Amino acid sequence: MRGRPLVALLAAARPVAHRFAASALCGVLAAGSAIALMGVSGYLISRAALRPEIVTLAVAITAVRALSLSRAVFRYAERVVSHDASLRLLRELRVRWFRRLEPLVPAGLPDARSGDLLSGFAADVEAVQHLYLRGLAPPLVALTAGAGTVAAVAWALPAGGLWLALGLLPAALVLPAATIALTRAAASRRAGALAARNAETVELLHGAPELVAFGRAGDQLARIAAADAVLSRIARRDARTAGFTTAATILLTAGTTLAVLVCGVHAVHRGALPGVLLAALALAAPAAFEAVRPLPEAARDLLTAHGAAARLGALTAHAPPAADPPRPLPAPRGDLLRLRGVRARYAPGSPWVLDGVDLDLRPGRRVALLGPSGSGKSTLAHLLVRFRDPDGGRITLDGRDLREYAQDDVRRAICLVDQHAHLFATTIRANVALAKPGAAEHEIVGALRRARAWDWIRTLPDGLDTHVGEHGARVSGGQRQRIALARAFLSGARIVVLDEPTAHLDPGTARDLLRDVLDGASGTGILLITHTPPPPGTVDQVLHLEAGRLRAAGEHRAS
Repeated sequence: MRGRPLVALLAAARPVAHRFAASALCGVLAAGSAIALMGVSGYLISRAALRPEIVTLAVAITAVRALSLSRAVFRYAERVVSHDASLRLLRELRVRWFRRLEPLVPAGLPDARSGDLLSGFAADVEAVQHLYLRGLAPPLVALTAGAGTVAAVAWALPAGGLWLALGLLPAALVLPAATIALTRAAASRRAGALAARNAETVELLHGAPELVAFGRAGDQLARIAAADAVLSRIARRDARTAGFTTAATILLTAGTTLAVLVCGVHAVHRGALPGVLLAALALAAPAAFEAVRPLPEAARDLLTAHGAAARLGALTAHAPPAADPPRPLPAPRGDLLRLRGVRARYAPGSPWVLDGVDLDLRPGRRVALLGPSGSGKSTLAHLLVRFRDPDGGRITLDGRDLREYAQDDVRRAICLVDQHAHLFATTIRANVALAKPGAAEHEIVGALRRARAWDWIRTLPDGLDTHVGEHGARVSGGQRQRIALARAFLSGARIVVLDEPTAHLDPGTARDLLRDVLDGASGTGILLITHTPPPPGTVDQVLHLEAGRLRAAGEHRAS
């Protein structure tokens, strides 16, 4: 994909190629009908001016009516078929690209901002679809309709056909090439500028309370305005280019029509061309330019699609930090999770974040893992659910290497509750049932009881059907964490990893939450990752992560 993005995109369109071919055929027939309509209309006007018997005009009149209808019918059919094919393909491309992106997001793209991923990925996938609808179809229509018109004019007047060809070629080749040359640099910057503006907008929306509280909203708005100014400059340049190509097309159309008309007048005077055909040739020439008029815009769309495909290819070209084996083992029960000599680092050549970690965890056992920020606690959590694989050592589940299982099977046995556990803008019921779609109400209630959240939820007017708001804005931090924990309990995982579940809570709420969760997690293995020691008597073992290694509470690393 990185080497030849357009070729790969054409291959991706194979399932709907017949629909795009049908839309192109309809486009050719619509353009041909429009050109023929102008030519026949010119002939009819000239012929009618001689006041012949009405019967001699019947064929021309019928042809004008038929061509008028066929132009509308074929244009409508071309729109319907092309948009149907484009939407079908867009659905396929979204799914295909998301499947490539999905395994990279948890740990494979650490430097990417969510706003950049959202806006850039969505915009590029949208841009790719224009390759087929507005990038490839117009050249096919222009080539067929233009060649047919030149052949028809040349049959009646060879010199007129030559002038028409000389006028159409620059409009079909030179102007699109000039468009590409003038917009290439801007096209490469447009996607980045759009992603930057959207990312800054997302930052403003997500961080509005803090920005307003500290009086920094104006600074963020200024950054958005600066990013928008870059987009405006690019848009103005595109507008100037479009204006240039439009003016050039108009001049070529006028000049070519005049040349064909002059040739036709001389031919009529010589008796080489019937006079009634002069208007037909003069009107067919500008009609032919209507078929090539979209080509500069098509060139711009091709350039945009090429850049979008290249960016998508570069984004998804990273090797996934974890991949399923060709023949995964049957799903594990989750009876014993064991780490031996596990090593991990952020990038090749960087210092080891984990350097020889040993740990055993089984259902019913509760272990607290303490350590300062940056010590590798979250990296360890990601290793346990296979967001990434270790760079050294071995992690086994039920005696088999974690990499021998399918990732989904691992995550059914080991569940991670992140410190930024996400609540979707829907009901409490839907948020908890995310772990087990179709779960019965008593199962959801049972999970909420284990998370010590049911007593609060039952007092709400809508109970389980209470909406939590965007990112859980309508519930408190402790309630948000309890809902996330209930989701983990409903999943049926036998081992749950809690990564800083009290990071954003006050000490009293944090202590109560930990005590409730750890007391209610009977039969489930718990690895509690935290900065502060848990309440006394709530865990079986306390470990400290220092310099990439684990030590039990009370032990000291040798200097």
